Amino acid sequence: MRTALFDLDGRVAVVTGASRGIGAATAHLLAQQGAHVVLSSRKAEDLEKVREEIIARQGKATVIAAHAGVSEDLQRLVAETVRQLGRLDVLVNNAATNPFFGHVAETPMAMVDKTVQVNLRGYFELSSLAAQQMRTQGGGAIVNIASVNGVKPGYMQGIYSITKAAVINMTQSFARECAPWKVRVNAVLPGLTDTKFASALVKNEQILSSVLKQIPLDRYAQPEEIAPAILYLASDAASYVTGTTLAVDGGLLGCGGI
Repeated sequence: MRTALFDLDGRVAVVTGASRGIGAATAHLLAQQGAHVVLSSRKAEDLEKVREEIIARQGKATVIAAHAGVSEDLQRLVAETVRQLGRLDVLVNNAATNPFFGHVAETPMAMVDKTVQVNLRGYFELSSLAAQQMRTQGGGAIVNIASVNGVKPGYMQGIYSITKAAVINMTQSFARECAPWKVRVNAVLPGLTDTKFASALVKNEQILSSVLKQIPLDRYAQPEEIAPAILYLASDAASYVTGTTLAVDGGLLGCGGI
């Protein structure tokens, strides 16, 4: 059911990493609220199922493949969105990578480069492109998906955590300088969520047991539990909210976990 505050009728929302997990759940929710959702990830074929599901539920969705770490792809993503749909109102920077799990001092530099390229440079460039387009329209909203690891680094997840900390600072920088353009910029910090991305933690009973001891709600999240926070920050319900970080983590940070 829609309410006026969360109604996205007439708006165009780009969601990166939309083929599964938090990205797919977010795309579905934004479409339910009336947005025309542009689904993006590296491979178009991976997005078709999500697009078909949205359309089957009377929603609107378009597929534009783009690699979050390739500048030319990001430029094309924004240009094609505007060419096909006429505007860009919401950007959800969700695509990310975490290719190395191990001691931070033993991280191969190739893995450092890859993680920074996608998780930070990609977010930065796409936010820049989107903000400039939103300025010409009179405003918009950007939601960056960071992580609780950006506040407290995850064990054996050093470079990933470092990039997510940078995303939090980047969010605040964009929020401050884009406010005169009526572009709001916020971040969601998911805790442990049942996604392919986090499968190494969720599927390992020993690691999972240790992690759950730190989460007051004593469980991990489903992607559908992260998406409403993203909808809130993208919608008029958050019209006076910019530069904030919203943790959706079962109490992990707020109750002194990690």
